[in-house]
Formats: sequence, structure tokens, C-alpha cells
Amino acid sequence: MNTISVWRATAPEAGFPMLQEETTADVVIVGGGITGVTLALNLVEQGTSVVLLEARNIGFGSTGNSTGNLYETVSRGIHRVVNQWGGDVAHAITTARRTALEQIEQRVRRFNIPCGFRRCKLYRYATTENAQSTIEKEYQASLKAGLTAHFEKTLLAPLPRPQGPAMVLNNQAQFHPQAYIHGLAGEAASRGCRIFENSMALEVDPDRRVVRTANGQVTAREVVLATHSPKGIHLVQAEMIVNREYGLATRIARDSFPDGIFWGSGIERLSVRSVDVDDATFFVCVGEEHKTGQEDATINLDRLEAAAQGNFNVSEIAYRWSAQNYSAADGLPYIGRDAAGCFIATGFETDGLIYGTLAASLIADKIAGRDNVLAPIVKATRFSPLKGAKGVAEETATVLKSLIKDYVTDRETIPLSQLMPGKAAIVKFENVSLAAYRETDGTLFAVSPVCTHMKCRVHWNGVEKSWDCPCHGSRFAPDGTVIEGPATEPLQRHFLPGH
Repeated sequence: MNTISVWRATAPEAGFPMLQEETTADVVIVGGGITGVTLALNLVEQGTSVVLLEARNIGFGSTGNSTGNLYETVSRGIHRVVNQWGGDVAHAITTARRTALEQIEQRVRRFNIPCGFRRCKLYRYATTENAQSTIEKEYQASLKAGLTAHFEKTLLAPLPRPQGPAMVLNNQAQFHPQAYIHGLAGEAASRGCRIFENSMALEVDPDRRVVRTANGQVTAREVVLATHSPKGIHLVQAEMIVNREYGLATRIARDSFPDGIFWGSGIERLSVRSVDVDDATFFVCVGEEHKTGQEDATINLDRLEAAAQGNFNVSEIAYRWSAQNYSAADGLPYIGRDAAGCFIATGFETDGLIYGTLAASLIADKIAGRDNVLAPIVKATRFSPLKGAKGVAEETATVLKSLIKDYVTDRETIPLSQLMPGKAAIVKFENVSLAAYRETDGTLFAVSPVCTHMKCRVHWNGVEKSWDCPCHGSRFAPDGTVIEGPATEPLQRHFLPGH
């Protein structure tokens, strides 16, 4: 199954070169998503020299696999922030997110970026009777957080009839995230930022402020890890839950789906919208979240397709994809300088388009020596044992469960000879356990099943054809190459004679 998002499929490649030299800059940014590219533009606009390194292509990660929705609230519910931190902190978060949304709109207009930016309403509605209490709770919390919310009794077809009134936030927005980030990258490059694609960071030395790639290195005054989970081993990784979520898009008739962001809560938690791209219109449906490496990805994607077909009469699927998100234990992102001295930006949950923009402004302020009112609230070195206790316990339990399952009880293996074309499994070969995948043409890839980050064992992802680590979310290609950090080293490749 080929997987690519509607955004990445309908935007041109940026076409930046690979780093093949040793160079210097004031700031080196690792990660070419919305956080890194927005920060690069912010910094060059204030006269700072910047090198940006992207492991694959600009927008390859979560940005290019997102929903393209922009909103002042948070997707899992602003009531969680109110409950854990109080109304004042929640108000600060929504205010900062509103400012970030306005910055996106201003840059779209200023640079004439063709990304389909439009203002729209955001709807939260219950698809089951039991879920309506959550909608009521979210309404009350939204008011405490300074949002202007109201109720509407029904939704336009083909959306289902909600179980009770739908909560509505006016003046939110949508855009094409890949087109937007390509536009920003072009503007940053035209102002002197040196952007390099296919330049994975293999080593980050925070003491010497050096980032090394396969063919070069960058020495800088400041290092920014704009990679969702920071590269290498960092304390915040023990406080974050790592999830994957799935998306699909299907072609529909133009004007057959109402404008807006629609979040349904019930047995299924779905986010749906439409998008116009050139002469085509697509219906986009996102949902079926689960912990990375913990479930069968194919089953989750099948469930999303069934939900889209059952609720919206979706027929032929044009695009399928998934994305990774990191949830902070205490409900707020980690943005700022960490204990190692690098700047990090992580813990965005599924709200990264706005949080990434917000983080870029905050980090640019800190590098320039300016105050930022949100910095103390989201600082990367904060420790909130009471507010984050549940999340830390959940992540610790996930890691322990994986270790026990894979090491103590010894995960089931099969003989290598039984591995069929197009399949992957943990196999035994000469009494050694290997993570093996056999291509449909018979080509075999065999790698160590031990994640190079913190030694958990990887699990096969049949949707993305990758080996995913259930502990901290590192992902590897069948040949062991790192797809997504925090791991920086590949899985050890094994070449098996006669196979």
C-alpha cells in the first residue's frame, strides 16, 4: 500500500540541495517542518545567519501529514488545560495561539502564498449521547480560556445529526500546509537562510554546538532541534506519550461539503474537512489514534476507512497516510532551552501547526534577548510532578510493558524460511532474532530489532512499511535507515548469505 498525504501529493518539491561541506552560522536548525522553517524566516528577518537541515524533504514529517486546520483552542480539549493549569494559563495559551494564527494569515497575504488560506468555523459535536457532556464541559472551559464560543442546533449535510447542540468557534482557519511551508522556505532562502534537504543530523554535540550529517557539518552559536521529539536522549522524552493517527482523502464534487473544521466525539473521534486543490475537491478524514508501535496499523487504517464510509458515504480513497504526535505529560508543550543547552520544541499533541508557529516566535525572541510572556509557562526544563503525574505514569507503563513483552516474555518469532513476500516479522536465523521484511520481488531486508535510541524492540508498521519503536517513537525503514527520531543511528543491517 502506497501512503502519501493529500498535501504532499499536491504540492511541488522544494528542491533544496544536500549539505556537502563544513560551514558555520549563528543558528543551526534541525528539522524542516513548520517550526523550523518559520523560525528560519523569523531569524533571517532579524539579521541572524541560519542553516536549516532537513533529513528528507521540507514538510516531510508531521507538517505535511497534518489536517491543515488552524485554531486558537487545542484539539484534545481546552478543558484539560483549565483543569490542570487554571483559566489564566489557558487564556495565555489561546491568546498566543490566536497571535500565531494571525501571523500565518499575514504572511500568506504578504508573500502571496497560494495555499488556500480561508477563515472558517470550528465545530465540536457529539455523535453519541454520552459524549454530549464533554461538549458542554468544553464550552464552559472555552469561556474561561477567553474564547468566544456559542452553540448551534444542527450541522449541514452530509454531516451527521449531532446528539445535542454543536459548540462553535468563529474565525478559525484552514490552509494547505505543504504549500504554505514551501512558500515560507522560499522566502527564508531568498533572505539568506541556507536550507539543505536530505541532510539528516547523525550527531548533535550540544557542548561544541556542532551538528554532523553524512556529508558535512555545521558549527553554530545556537542549536535548535525542531524535530518534534529532540534528537538523542533528552529528559522530556520520559514525559511524553507518542501516538500515531491516520488520515485519508477522497475526491468529492465541489461545494458538496460545507466549509469548516468538524470534530466529532463519540465511539469514534474524527476530524473532517474539505479542501480545494487546483480543479479538484477532496474530503479529508483523520482519526484512529493509538500509541506508536502498540497496535496493528493496518487494522487502524481499515477502521478509519470504515468510519468514513459509514458516516460520510466515502467511496474510492485517493490518499492514505499517518502522522506522529507527542503529548506532554502535563498538557502543555515544551518550548525553549533544555538542560543540554539546545533549544527544543515538542509536546504539541495534534496542534503542531499553530504551536510550531508559536514556538518559532518564542525561540526567535529568546535568541534575540527579548522577553516572551509565554516562555515561563512552556519552558522546556519545567518539572510539574503533580500536573504531569498521570502522563509520566502512562509513558513509564508503556515503556515497561514493551520491555517485558519483548525481553522477559520473548516475543514470538518465526523461522526466516517462513517469511513470505510482502510480509515482515521478527525471525530466527542461526539462533539470532532479526527484524526482517521481504519485498514482493523476494528481496530481503534483515536488521537488528533493537532500537538504537534506548534499546526497546521495534514493531512492524504495515501501513508505512516501517519498524516503529513503542517506547519513544523512533521509526526505521526496512533497511534500518532512520525515518523519524529521536534515534540518530540506524538499525544494524544483516546480510544473510543465500537469502
